[in-house]
Amino acid sequence: MTVDAIEPCTFALFGAYGDLALRKLFPALYQLDRAGLLHADTRVLALGREGDESSQQLLMIEGHLQRYVPAEEIDEVALQRFLSRLGHLTMDFLSAEAYPLLLERVGKAERLIAYFATPAKVYGAICAGLAEVGLAERTRVVLEKPIGHDLESSRAVNEAVALHFPEGRIYRIDHYLGKETVQNLIALRFANSLFETQWNQNHISHVEITVAEQVGIEGRWGYFDQAGQLRDMIQNHLLQLLCLIAMDPPSDLSADSIRDEKVKVLKALAPITSEQLAHQVVRGQYVAGSIKGKAVPGYLEEENSNAQSDTETFVALRAEVRNWRWSGVPFYLRTGKRMPQKLSQIVIHFKEPPHYIFSPEQRPMISNRLIIRLQPDEGISLQVMTKEQGLDKGMQLRSGPLQLSFSDTYRSARIPDAYERLLLEVMKGNQNLFVRKDEIEYAWQWCDQLIDGWQRQGSAPKPYAAGTWGPTASIALITRDGKDWYGDL
Repeated sequence: MTVDAIEPCTFALFGAYGDLALRKLFPALYQLDRAGLLHADTRVLALGREGDESSQQLLMIEGHLQRYVPAEEIDEVALQRFLSRLGHLTMDFLSAEAYPLLLERVGKAERLIAYFATPAKVYGAICAGLAEVGLAERTRVVLEKPIGHDLESSRAVNEAVALHFPEGRIYRIDHYLGKETVQNLIALRFANSLFETQWNQNHISHVEITVAEQVGIEGRWGYFDQAGQLRDMIQNHLLQLLCLIAMDPPSDLSADSIRDEKVKVLKALAPITSEQLAHQVVRGQYVAGSIKGKAVPGYLEEENSNAQSDTETFVALRAEVRNWRWSGVPFYLRTGKRMPQKLSQIVIHFKEPPHYIFSPEQRPMISNRLIIRLQPDEGISLQVMTKEQGLDKGMQLRSGPLQLSFSDTYRSARIPDAYERLLLEVMKGNQNLFVRKDEIEYAWQWCDQLIDGWQRQGSAPKPYAAGTWGPTASIALITRDGKDWYGDL
């Protein structure tokens, strides 16, 4: 792709001095500039509710670039070119009087990209302000999650944005969809008959999706205690991964064709009733423990915590997709904070061969698994059975990987961060990697039933020590079906 293929724009970043913007968005924009993927006339406008017009604000951005971009990827020429694109404007996002000032700074730019790195409650006000000064017609808006905290509030946010912007110019971010490995799911499934012909209930035993975090709250108590792990991770990241694993082939690679198939999966998710909660869902909250030999506090001991909080920091659940392809195949999802390691992976467990001919003691080994790693190292591994080497081994079996590690295989190529890909797709006007309104609503509808069930039961989350894989009940959740979480130590 050449720079000429990407139209020039003004990239207006609302909430430019928050953690997300400084840690992820500015470094991603710099990397795009370094790769030659920003048009020469593209400008970046940092919008904050505090600060002044002095160079101090831009020095802050430069300092965070130096902090979050690896030293070996700092190219002084590219850095100075990127810094020359930056501008700063102090504005109150809720004040209509601020938007004429924004219009002056944007000028006659043909395209404005408005990125909302702000709480969702101000999305509507920002959209109204853009529309009031005539900017809406040439603007694409990018919405960060979480969009609401339940179905009702999500609809309110989406409707406020839709008053001024059609769906075709709304880009809802789920940064997991920008990861290289997630993108490879489409190619892996639909470009390889080896997998697609086996991708159904006849050949797959069960599916695991794990997103584990080593970190705790990291100073975000106010936000997280209102959200919890179900809203923060299951409702978006894990359900999006489930959709990509479970969806039928789209008619083509257009945005709506892909999203239509994802919506079908969400609509096919079996409801989990209050009576089923105890057997199909486990919620936990970490207590004091240790990670990598270092003592860490429990959730209720974190800074600014509320000792009475019953917010979950861990969720494991058993989901079912009620359609022909996945009838009888359980999907096990789990996610939590203060886990033993940072890990995001999908494990596809294939069924055993129907006729077994090897020695009985080796039978537990017979299992093919496709392991798709999203982090910390992106890659794909297929576990297959082969014979042990040696004259004295007979027909002794071993399990080993056919492995593709992106970092090892593509040594000369840098793997881009998810936000780099997503920002580039916004500039190109491609919505493939973004979430449609009805996806958000069906995901909230399914998660709301779980939250309602918890509230009616009034049960507290189960404790688990920091540095472990969650409450023991999460082990029982899967072993009850005669299975185990893959790779737990």
